[in-house]
Formats: sequence, C-alpha cells, structure tokens
Amino acid sequence: MFKGALFDLDGVIADTAPLHFNAWKQIIFKHFGLNLPDSIEEKTKGVSREDSLRVILKYLKISISDYDFMKLCEEKNLLYVESLEKLTPKNILPGIETFIQDLQRNGIKLALASSSKNGPYILKKLELDRSFQAIVNPENITEGKPAPDIFLEAAKSIQCEPEECIAIEDSVAGVTAINSANIFSIAVGGAELNHANKIFTSTKDLTLSEVENAWQIQKK
Repeated sequence: MFKGALFDLDGVIADTAPLHFNAWKQIIFKHFGLNLPDSIEEKTKGVSREDSLRVILKYLKISISDYDFMKLCEEKNLLYVESLEKLTPKNILPGIETFIQDLQRNGIKLALASSSKNGPYILKKLELDRSFQAIVNPENITEGKPAPDIFLEAAKSIQCEPEECIAIEDSVAGVTAINSANIFSIAVGGAELNHANKIFTSTKDLTLSEVENAWQIQKK
C-alpha cells in the first residue's frame, strides 16, 4: 500500500480552474480589448499564475514590461480571490470527500501540491484544511509544473519517498510533473492525459480500491 497521496487542487478537489480563466479573460479584455479563446484554457491549467500569463501573452503576441507583467498578475489574483469568497464545501467535486476519508482511514498522509498560491485559503473555504498534513508553498518551488519539483517537495513534506506516493492531477503539465518525479500518476480527465499510470474520466469514479489495484499491478 502506498503511504502518501499528493493532490493538485484546481479540477481535482474543486472545479476552480474556470474561475482562473474567467479572471484572465476579464484582465485581457480590460487592458488589451481582446477576447481569449476557450482553447487557451487547457494550456493555462496546472501552471503558475506567471506561467499562465506568459502562455497568454505569447498566444496574443503581446510584449509588456516586467512591471506591467507583475501588475497584471496581481490584478488577476484579486479578481480570482474575490470569486473564491463564495466557495463552500458544496463546491468539492463529486467523490473527493469520500476518497479523502478512505485515505485517512487507511493511514495515508495527504499533501497539497498545487501551483495556486491560494491553496490554503481554498482548502479552508472547502473545510478540508484539517485533512491535509502538508501544503506546499509554490513560491518556494524553483521550477513549476511540468517540472517535478512541487511533487518531490510534497512527498518530502509528509516524510515519504516519491516511490511511496500517488499523485492526482487533471492537467497535462501536472501529469508530466508527477511522472518526472517517479511518482504513481493518477489523472482525472480525457485522452490528453493518457500518459498517466491510471486515468479516471471523473472524480466520482475515483475510489481507493481502484487506485490500490492499479498501484499493485504497476508494482508487480
């Protein structure tokens, strides 16, 4: 049995990813009068605020100063945090509460490995903050996803080796990061995530028994 479970946040615990992208849409239209296509959203999932803006500006072929870059990041975050105020436990994705409870009953340690700097606040709003033994601060991570750094730090934070953990993601960059960390990868989403060790189409299908079976098969 694995000893640690490392969680992404947006799209895994709660569906806050659209809130991120909606904030970016507002910022880009306000400052540049341009509309962001929905096709860009996938490329901004699972990565830091700064990396998301780099993706957006590259797509729009816009260059700005470092000062303006940081101001846009700050403004976007204010919009995003405002949207989080209405979060309640009802916003937890289907099946996740039961999955977390089953992990706890089996003595599995939990850590949050999210690129979101608002992770602690979101977990508190969802009333899940006491379920996690550790929350990695993304500001202390040198390289963001798809680099493995945040998942390696998450495993370390709960005193586990990477090989003793599973990690759950919903983004291409996130799954790549897990695999690079030599951690058993679980994806929630579509075929674009088929590089994961185990994939579920929805969080409601995510069960401890299914994950444990996949883990045991992979370890044989």
